[in-house]
This record gives sequence, C-alpha cells and structure tokens, in this order.
Amino acid sequence: MWTELLKVQGPYNFELVLDRLLLDPLHAVDRKSRTVRVPLYYNGEPFIVSVQGTGTIDSPEFLISGSFYESKEYAIERVKQIFHLHLPLQDIQSHFEGTDLKDIFREHRGTAIVLDFDYFGCLVKCIIHQQLNLAFAHTLTERFVKNFGFDLDGVWFYPSPSTTASLNVEQLRELQFSNRKAEYVIGLAKEIIGGRLDLDQLIQKSDHEIIDELVKIRGIGRWTAENFLLFGLGRPNLFPMADIGIQNALKKLYGLQHKPTIDEMETYSRSWSPFLSYASLYLWRSIEKRSE
Repeated sequence: MWTELLKVQGPYNFELVLDRLLLDPLHAVDRKSRTVRVPLYYNGEPFIVSVQGTGTIDSPEFLISGSFYESKEYAIERVKQIFHLHLPLQDIQSHFEGTDLKDIFREHRGTAIVLDFDYFGCLVKCIIHQQLNLAFAHTLTERFVKNFGFDLDGVWFYPSPSTTASLNVEQLRELQFSNRKAEYVIGLAKEIIGGRLDLDQLIQKSDHEIIDELVKIRGIGRWTAENFLLFGLGRPNLFPMADIGIQNALKKLYGLQHKPTIDEMETYSRSWSPFLSYASLYLWRSIEKRSE
C-alpha cells in the first residue's frame, strides 16, 4: 500500500466534483470522508486508487493511495488526468469572467471536468445514454456493468471488450436495452477485438481525426464522439450543440422561448473558446440538481 499527498493550485472545489460523481450510481463515492475510489488497470491487472480531498477550494490537497507499489507512478499521473489536477483552473475561471457565463462560473467556481475512468467504458456509456433521460440512462448502464462487469472490493469495473463482444443481443434486451442499442454496444466491442479500432492509438490523434474514425462505427454519431472526446479524453474545446442539456441550459440562461438554433449557439459560444469543454460542463451544472 502506498500514499502520496498531492497539492495543486486553486481554485478546485472537490465538493462540486463529488456532486457530479454522485449522479452516477456506479461511482464509489464516500461523501462524508470526501473520498472517491477509482477502478484502474495496470499491466492488465485491475486495481483501485483512492482519492481523498483534504484541502480547501483555494488550497486544494489530495491524498492518493493505491493497492500495490508498482502502480504508483502510473496511478498518480492517471488520477491527475482524470480529476484535472495537472493544469490550474484559474486561467479558465479568469477567461469566463469576461463572458455571459461569468455568474455560472462564479457559482460553481473550481468545478473540474472529471473524466470517465476507462476509455471503452466511456464509449459504452455514451452509446447507452443516447436519447435517454439521465435517470434511466444511469439505470441501464448500472444493469450492464453489474451483470457483465465485476466488483473488486466494492468498486465496479466495466465489462472488457472481449466480455462484451461475447454477449448476444438477447442478453442485453433482458436488461431493457433496445435491439439497436444492444447491437451497437456489442458491435463496438467486436470492432476493438477484431483490431479495427485501437483506442490506445486513437487517443493520440486530433479531435477531428478521432471524430472521423469513430463515426464510421455503427451506433456512434457526432454527439457520442464529442462526448468521448470531452469525458473520455478531456479535450478542452468541445461543445456538443446537439446535446439536450446544453440546449436547455442556454434556453434558461438567455430566457429563450424556443430551443436555441445552431446559429444562435455558435454566436453565444464564440467568446468561450478555447475552453468550450468547460462552458459545456458549467452549463450542464447550472441545470443539475445538487445532491444532499
């Protein structure tokens, strides 16, 4: 067992990060101890990293601990990426002070983009969430993981591509997947197992290259590809205009009587670049219910 104290530049509001993580029932979050237990792999072996917030918004500190020493260097770097501890948020905060989003950024000051813990799991989740309300999307994802993934010391791991590729449509239909959604998830896994999609190589490419490659796969459109870039890879300048949550947040922000058009969204978002991913997060945050 190893433990490392990590200090980062503020602001960083771990409470708001925990709020967002708590929206997903698969996350192992202990609100009282301000701890998240993260499922990771090292050399193909599953292990758990514990991330505990011990500091304040302006002086953030984190205790990071893992189960075996060989994983320490990798685990710390991966945790930095997942929780956006590798780059200070102050520059992003300052950028939005001069925009229409300044009040939202002040209210949710220091909220970081937290990535999904696994690339394949992120893509699967994006496919499952297509055209579903958030509550049922989380329920369906939880059923998938708890039926075909595995639990390690109370932390759930998504099924591997090989496990998923071996499933049949009826097995997912029993969980209330639609026929097409079941085919999409299994088909994605088969693309990976067949060597036609290499996620480790894919993530080295540009945003446009990744989108172009992913949308060739049945069941993955631009919305899914953009969400993978944002929550799988943490790319900084993504603004999924087709996302209903973003549309509703903009409608609320600007007091619109109608869903914002693409032209309107492009106009609103022009000043938010090169941090459109953070604009997306904070717009979502502005319409989410806070956990108790």
